[in-house]
Amino acid sequence: MRLPALVPALALVAALPALTGAAPDSNFDVRVAVTELRSSEGVVRACMTPHPTRFPSCRDDPAAYSLVVPASEAASLQFVGVRPGTYAIALLHDENDNGKADRALGMVPREGFGFSHDAPVHLGPPDFADAAFAVGQASVRQTIRMRYML
Repeated sequence: MRLPALVPALALVAALPALTGAAPDSNFDVRVAVTELRSSEGVVRACMTPHPTRFPSCRDDPAAYSLVVPASEAASLQFVGVRPGTYAIALLHDENDNGKADRALGMVPREGFGFSHDAPVHLGPPDFADAAFAVGQASVRQTIRMRYML
């Protein structure tokens, strides 16, 4: 290929990020508005994972994004530098800040919880697919309503 013919092709490749709105390896922010938090006691633990088998705990998930924020400052959360992909978010209002989801009678959550897309809960946490959302075109905003069983 002659050099003059190569120049327009290189210009097109260089312009692709501007035409698509993002570079292929761009990272994005995911902002979460937390509603119906019942108190400012303890912390809110947030995790966001791309792995259905690691949702909702994100335990031992190297690809997960995690935050721990004082409940008094948890009305707005932000995951920064998120790689493109499909994710689901789980929140726990750990009111006594003991690092776990406390339960009554071994099953009923004593503390608040919430999931992206306000995913429904039926005798346990929602499926990943019900809470999943895409990251990759622009920064994402989610509103997550905290729920309390007791």
